[in-house]
Amino acid sequence: MSSNALYTDLSAYYDVLCADINYQQQSQAIARIAGLFGNGGKQHVDLACGTAPHIWHLLQQGFQCTGLDLNQPMLDLAAIRCPDAQFMQQDLCHFQLAEPVDLITCLLYSIHYSASLTGLQSCLRHVSQALRPGGVFCFNAVDKERISNQLSASHSSEYQQSRFTFASSWYYSGQGEQQALNLHISRETAGHTEQWQDSHTMVAVSFTELLALLAPYFEVHVLEHDYQSIQPWDTQSGNALFVCVKR
Repeated sequence: MSSNALYTDLSAYYDVLCADINYQQQSQAIARIAGLFGNGGKQHVDLACGTAPHIWHLLQQGFQCTGLDLNQPMLDLAAIRCPDAQFMQQDLCHFQLAEPVDLITCLLYSIHYSASLTGLQSCLRHVSQALRPGGVFCFNAVDKERISNQLSASHSSEYQQSRFTFASSWYYSGQGEQQALNLHISRETAGHTEQWQDSHTMVAVSFTELLALLAPYFEVHVLEHDYQSIQPWDTQSGNALFVCVKR
C-alpha cells in the first residue's frame, strides 16, 4: 500500500478529497497580501502547487503563474485546469527559476514537506534567490510546540457514485525535527470499501525557530490563519500565515 496515495494513486480524486478548502477565499487573500506588502509585480510561483486550484484563481486576478510540484500526476491535472500557466516538476527545497518573480506561495502547510531543518533552510534560501527585491513569500505553518496529537479533521464527499472520506492529523513525538502528517482515506462504492493510509514525513519547527531561519532573508509579518481578515497573529494559536518580504 502506497504511503503517498493522495498525490499518486488517488491524484484524480484529490480535488474531491479537498472539497472543503475555500481556494477562492485563500487566493483572494493572497492577492490582497501581495498588494499590501509586495512590489506590485504579477509574476507568481506556487510551490507544491498540486492540481493548481490556487493558481486558477490567481490567474483570474491578473497574475502570471508557474506551478512547481514533485508529483507528476498532480502536474498533469494542473496543466489541464490551467492551460495558461506553466508547470515544472521540481523539489521545493532545490528549485530553480529562469527569471526572478514577485510572489511565491506555498500553501496548505506544504512548507513542512521540506522534511528536515536542512531542507527547510535550503527552501528558504532558494525562495529568497528566486524573488525580486520587495517580492513576497507567503506560506502557512504549524508550530511543533502547539501540536495536539489528539486532534484530527475529517469530511466526506460524494463523487461518481462513491463516497469518499478524508481525515488528517498531525503527530509530533515532542522531540526532534520531524513530525508526521497522517491521512486516512476511504472510498465506499455499492457497499464495498477501499482504504488508504498515508503518512508523510514533515519538518517540525517552532515559530521561534522559523522566525530565526527567515530573518537573514526577509522582513517577516506573522498573521492570524484567517483568510477573511488580515490581522496580526495572536501569539497563542498553533498555526499562522507568514508574509515574508525580501530584504
